[in-house]
Amino acid sequence: MSFTGNVKEAAGFVKEETGEKLKNPKMAQEGRNLRNEGRIEDGKAPKLTKPGTTDKK
Repeated sequence: MSFTGNVKEAAGFVKEETGEKLKNPKMAQEGRNLRNEGRIEDGKAPKLTKPGTTDKK
C-alpha cells in the first residue's frame, strides 16, 4: 500500500460523495476516477459501478 494511493482513494471518496449529495454527476465521476487511480496504485481492483450506486448486495 502506498501513501499516495491511500490519499488519492480517500480524496476521491470524499469528492465522489460530495458530488452525489450536491447532485453533481460530473463531480461524482471525477471523484470516482481519482478514487480508482488510488486503488490501482495500491493493487486493488477499480470500482466499476456508476457513481452513486452501491455494489453491496
